[in-house]
Amino acid sequence: MNSNNVLQVAIFVIALIGLAIPLSAYLTRVMNGSSRILRFGGPVERALYRVAGVDPATEMSWKHYAIATIAFNLFGVLFLYALLRVQGLLPGNPQQFGPMTVDGAFNTAISFVTNTNWQDYTPEQTVSYLTQMLGLTVQNFLSAATGIVVVIALVRGFARHSTHTIGNFWVDITRVTMYVLLPMSIVIAGLLMSQGVIQNFKSYQDVPTLQATTYAAPKLDAQGNPVKDAKGNPVTVDTPVKTQTIAMGPVASQEAIKMLGTNGGGFFNGNSAHPFENPTPFSNFVQMLSILAIPAALCLVFGRMIADRRQGIAVLAVMTIAFVVCVGGEIAAEQGGNPLYTSLHVDQSANPLQSGGNMEGKETRFGIAQSGIFTVATTAASCGAVANTHDSLTPLGGLFPMLLMQLGEVIFGGVGSGLYGMLVFALLAVFVAGLMIGRTPEYVGKKVEAYEMKMVSIVVLLTPLLVLVGTSIAVLTDAGRAGILNPGAHGFSEILYAFSSAANNNGSAFAGLTVGTPFYNWMTAIAMWFGRFGTIVPVLAIAGSLAAKKRIAVTGGTLPTHGPLFVVLLLGTVLLVGALTYVPALALGPGVEHLMMIGGH
Repeated sequence: MNSNNVLQVAIFVIALIGLAIPLSAYLTRVMNGSSRILRFGGPVERALYRVAGVDPATEMSWKHYAIATIAFNLFGVLFLYALLRVQGLLPGNPQQFGPMTVDGAFNTAISFVTNTNWQDYTPEQTVSYLTQMLGLTVQNFLSAATGIVVVIALVRGFARHSTHTIGNFWVDITRVTMYVLLPMSIVIAGLLMSQGVIQNFKSYQDVPTLQATTYAAPKLDAQGNPVKDAKGNPVTVDTPVKTQTIAMGPVASQEAIKMLGTNGGGFFNGNSAHPFENPTPFSNFVQMLSILAIPAALCLVFGRMIADRRQGIAVLAVMTIAFVVCVGGEIAAEQGGNPLYTSLHVDQSANPLQSGGNMEGKETRFGIAQSGIFTVATTAASCGAVANTHDSLTPLGGLFPMLLMQLGEVIFGGVGSGLYGMLVFALLAVFVAGLMIGRTPEYVGKKVEAYEMKMVSIVVLLTPLLVLVGTSIAVLTDAGRAGILNPGAHGFSEILYAFSSAANNNGSAFAGLTVGTPFYNWMTAIAMWFGRFGTIVPVLAIAGSLAAKKRIAVTGGTLPTHGPLFVVLLLGTVLLVGALTYVPALALGPGVEHLMMIGGH
């Protein structure tokens, strides 16, 4: 870490906190109904309720809230699946793309509805403009809104007492979409277009090249994945090229909500390394800031809604400290590069071949520092967008994004999901502290009892179960091993990363694993669905239980949950409980690979 790297990280963190403060005030007013903007959107909002047959004045118990959440998202899966299967018959398809395969469409529908945005296909070769806008972009809004309303319901559980309701799902999701995500996306899309992100409906453009080139191109199937022969070798076709096809499309509109909603699904296969998605250093900065803006603001919303802003600041402090440490480790690992290159240099006293660090797979316009911040931000925040190839990271450089996902995506995390995951860890932290001092644990005026801890246990243990069982099945079956590009420890890391990404609803990948197969489509779809809604239901159950409890007065024996001691306790709980489960798997993957690297293998 040199001074330039430190300065870039400092500017980013300061800008993030500076944006989170006013955004948290706006979000709070929208969700408690006091914002003036609700007056302007009131007629549209009321019209939507009338069409849907919703009474906005009627609140729901946690069970009704959970049923509404799951039913709404199940409908989203069915709609998006049908759209992907019939897109060849619909307009808005100038490239005449046909239907996606059954397993591919199912995986994609689950992926975008669960806010994972896992893409095992090449978007510009597979999905039409209409499907991008009506299917994928719409789900970018709705999946993000789902995460936000769930955490708002949980916060209401802390804020309320002696009641059995936690809000109205239909009102909450309407307001989050209309007054938060939509206006913010319009602003971000405008900023991105000003930097050169394209937004059009043109057909793809064929332009002549200066000279013809013949190369052995991989043969692709209907989903744009490489075809292999009976021995598992790639099938290639000699292809002369005299023109280059330039993909077009409505990119800026999807790019904005892709980042703001911590979705991550790119319009192009290159994602945010593609110049049409991310053309300048300023657009790169805007995108990184957009990823973490709402998750950071929601921490402060928590403090505002429970009328104790110190609690929100404490949670935000935990996330920020962990984020800065991981960014520092990521940049240091990539800046150090591979020591083997130094030892192979013809002149040992001269500058090593990687004196500038590991630039393999990096976006050269932005360098290691910006790539490091982006890598940590996107995996800390359950976004999954990428501006460099994670498969090309050094072993320790690949360890940080993998670990951030395995912690449960709580270091900022996805919009909503990050905060409710962190609040679950906060309940666990005070429970552990209560056991140590022999007191009934309390958190922000609510007793933490057996029922809450049962739900906490489900949330904490479910995603490790999905990750480790899924990885085990993949490495033990021929279908799972067939997708490995790199043998040995790195190949294991590719599979471990894939299931960590799917179960924690991140969506990024090491990019060295061929996952566009029926085996991985079905396996990762299962991990994505249960990783999302298997945790949402117990979180809402906690919200309902807390809302029904009476508020407890603070006494001399109450553990303060807003100071440095609690920050350390919460951070330690996240690391110990979240990380220890994965230590053996991480040792077999990045750990072994790092030892091989420094050993010269």
